Amino acid sequence: MKIVQLESLLANCGLRNYLFVRLTTDTGLTGIGEATLEWQELTVQTLVHEWAEERILGSCPFDIERVFGDLIRDQYQGGPTVMTVISALEIACWDIVGKACGQPVYRLLGGRARESLPAYANGWYGGALTAQDYAGKASEVVARGYRGMKFDPFEQAWKEMDEPRMRTAQNIVAAVREAVGDDVALMIEVHGRLSVGCAIEMGHRLSQYRPAWYEEPVTPHSLDLLAEVKRALPFPVAAGERLYMLEDFARLAAMRACDIVQPDLAHCGGLWIGKKIAALCQPHDMRLAPHCSIGPVALCAAIHFGWATPQVMVQENFGDYDAPWRNDLVGGWSPMEAGLGSGRYRLPDKPGLGIELNDAAFAAHPFRKHAFPSLWDRRWVAEFTKAGEKQ
Repeated sequence: MKIVQLESLLANCGLRNYLFVRLTTDTGLTGIGEATLEWQELTVQTLVHEWAEERILGSCPFDIERVFGDLIRDQYQGGPTVMTVISALEIACWDIVGKACGQPVYRLLGGRARESLPAYANGWYGGALTAQDYAGKASEVVARGYRGMKFDPFEQAWKEMDEPRMRTAQNIVAAVREAVGDDVALMIEVHGRLSVGCAIEMGHRLSQYRPAWYEEPVTPHSLDLLAEVKRALPFPVAAGERLYMLEDFARLAAMRACDIVQPDLAHCGGLWIGKKIAALCQPHDMRLAPHCSIGPVALCAAIHFGWATPQVMVQENFGDYDAPWRNDLVGGWSPMEAGLGSGRYRLPDKPGLGIELNDAAFAAHPFRKHAFPSLWDRRWVAEFTKAGEKQ
């Protein structure tokens, strides 16, 4: 079996554009992956065809170790753009392999390793400006059945926060905790904003609200600073979504610089690299909570990974708070268990990933050029508010 065609397809989905790839083999089997890299999709699409296409055509999709080991070696520079391309194609090959074998991808990654796979919500706080706004929206998340939610209460903070800003962030977290009760997990997102000293002080202020974790409290580019924050706080620290090479995760694990590791399988090399990251972390008692802030194909791949990887504690879900047409972009997609209050993912039962791209929906929602404002620009609040109003 050989890959004979590589297609890339773009679609708009509100605040983001999603980029997908589709591989076709000489036997007629197809496999899909996702190459979305927030607000850089045209650049990634260029690299898909300029660099990766000639390397993937003619390859056997079963030869994942060789083909993608060579691609990671040959890309030379590293970083999110090229690793996103590689990840998308790797996941597409797993989709083909699963179809060829008549098995869901999770069975090829080690088989079912758990009784259930819980979800936590992200993206739910679009439009929230006050602590009361956050509390009201958090109650709605719980009503949907989620038992965990992630949010960033730090507005436009950068490195240091004065007393009023610290108090505002603390009040937001306090209001959410009061609204959802003691049994819902609160993941506090920092987006790498703070200095070590400010992150530690803010962490101590938030400890009374029992965060499930404190995510990227400092720059993701310094594991030494991350480890310093981790040692100073009495609750878990999470990181890893902006690491892209296996060697980065090896150092993270060796330093035990965080408690919860968050590889993004759509950016760090794909599913096979994900399993290697899990193996690196296992002897250090580090759990995994894979990051996934993009589209439905990336989420589907992460769900298969979660079912096959016992270290995964929970899987992020933006799907309920994305553009209303998100799920129209794919067919065969029903990721969550039926029934109000489940808060868990279904066990996939179809060969491969179990979903297909819906080309007609791409035509209905074409690429729309726009740049999401910086997290340190107040326009971000306005854009995020618009997203919230669409729901």
